[in-house]
Amino acid sequence: MDYKYHCTIPAESGRNELPFNPCALLDLTLLRLDAGETWSGESGDREILAVILSGKATFTVGAAKFADVGGRADVFSGKPHSVYIPAGSAVTVEAHGPVEIALPSAPSDLVTEPYVISPDQVAEGRWGAANFGRTYHQILTEISQPALPARRLIVGETFTPSGNWSTYPPHRHKVDSLPGEAAHEEMYYFKVSPKEGFGISRVYTDEGYEENFTVRDHGVQMMPEGYHTVVSAPGYITYYLWFLAGTQRTQGAMEDADLKWVGKAVPVLRELGL
Repeated sequence: MDYKYHCTIPAESGRNELPFNPCALLDLTLLRLDAGETWSGESGDREILAVILSGKATFTVGAAKFADVGGRADVFSGKPHSVYIPAGSAVTVEAHGPVEIALPSAPSDLVTEPYVISPDQVAEGRWGAANFGRTYHQILTEISQPALPARRLIVGETFTPSGNWSTYPPHRHKVDSLPGEAAHEEMYYFKVSPKEGFGISRVYTDEGYEENFTVRDHGVQMMPEGYHTVVSAPGYITYYLWFLAGTQRTQGAMEDADLKWVGKAVPVLRELGL
């Protein structure tokens, strides 16, 4: 079978692009710089959220300058700093030591100023329960940051503990039928701790297509369609940066009807302390 919804993004010095992309709206690039190095570019007709995965950098976005953004050692060491880069912006990034930055993007016609999202603006919590419990950071969402402008992007982070499942029960974002479901593309960008570990990511559709791939550092699951779920191998934590784009920024997901009963057990499991 020719798999069409996952890849590994290169992680070389400079700006790295996806080797292919089945999504019509979403894209991802990965920027890696050493101390003192700079990168300059244009956002064009896209909005970008620069999520600092590790390290620290100074951003110049148009006439605005944001100094010393970032600081966490890696994605497993606290909440992120991020920079929202509007469409039509010139961008320069200067590294203060080794820095790694994820740059999810989507088409935008929004006219707004760039801004920084600091760690204290990032909401955190836990989804699920028992062996499908996982923790999250909401970086740029309509619910947790309603005052932060964006046209399409919805962005956050999820941490799936050893042996646990995430995005479970599996769900999809296929049609606009709120409040139950909203049409969105989605991508996951993965890292694993410790680095020699792995997870498994699964995507499948109502029409019978299915693919599973081994999650390691810099793996990307691309989901223009389909139900999706992730599991961590025992002894390892998987991280993924998740980002969505559609016609609206209101989130809504449809769970797989055959597995929906599992989600209904969450309140009971939590009452038991699980």
